[in-house]
Amino acid sequence: MPKTLILSHADVRAVVSMNEAVPAIEAAFAAHARGTALMPSKVYLSLDRHEGDFRAMPAYFDDPTGASAGVKWVNSHPKNPEKHGLPAVMAVYVLSDPDTAVPLAIMDGTILTAARTGASAAVASKYLARKLPRTLGFVGAGVQSRWLLDAHRVVFGELQVVAHDVRTDAAEAFAREASGRVGSLEEACACDIVCTSTPVRTPIVKRAFVPKGVHLNAMGADAPGKQELDANVLVDAKVVVDDWDQATHSGEVNVPIHEGIYDARQIHGTLGEVVIGRLPGRASDDEITVFDSTGLAIQDVALARVIYAAARAKGLGTEIEIVG
Repeated sequence: MPKTLILSHADVRAVVSMNEAVPAIEAAFAAHARGTALMPSKVYLSLDRHEGDFRAMPAYFDDPTGASAGVKWVNSHPKNPEKHGLPAVMAVYVLSDPDTAVPLAIMDGTILTAARTGASAAVASKYLARKLPRTLGFVGAGVQSRWLLDAHRVVFGELQVVAHDVRTDAAEAFAREASGRVGSLEEACACDIVCTSTPVRTPIVKRAFVPKGVHLNAMGADAPGKQELDANVLVDAKVVVDDWDQATHSGEVNVPIHEGIYDARQIHGTLGEVVIGRLPGRASDDEITVFDSTGLAIQDVALARVIYAAARAKGLGTEIEIVG
């Protein structure tokens, strides 16, 4: 029986490259739009008693380089850091050969999730932000902000970073790492590109904070009831989602739609449709654009196979006969 490659957090961290992640995720968006990927709806297991939830995310991805299938088991427990000293998000990924069903690899999915999330925002900014952006604002300066920054640097090179977080120490630490500065919420929201990555359920980005021409990557709303942006931001913006069903169910638009403030028919389309040229991206320098990201399972499988190939090439991981 073929063996399965076990890749630890350290193994994945050693091979994951944002230079490879960004094009892999861009290809995944394109495959999603062309219909060459399969992605059943994300399954949620909500556990209010434990102040968190689990999600199961299966997908199949096929392109000229080959086909892959896999599933991610990932949690969201926002209070983990303060209550247990653990990350708020942890994941395990199982990558399979779709032809034989052999489990090729079982890998840490936490780094994979962070990397593909950062890459997806950078791909959105590539198509929706103004040309030659100079400033990058962060609303939320946690772990995800580092991956968002790295991905944007792959696409745009150096950007002036303005960091804001409810925890001043977190904002200061991130600003030091990014050679940027700490700013107010209003200052962060006035940058050319703004990345929000918070778990809030009450909007914190007010319409008055967002000037013309800003592109926002709304990364935090990934479950029903979550909302980072004032609904009026969406009303006045060109909104692009990663997936219609997921976004309307659990993305940034989910609460405004259910409250009747925002009409789903106002959604411009999916990022994949913009990537392949089926829909236009930014129309003018004054336009406000929003990318509503919920996280797609095809992003995971697209990056997981890149990580698997890189680990094989470097001889990392441990092989075990896990299936009898």
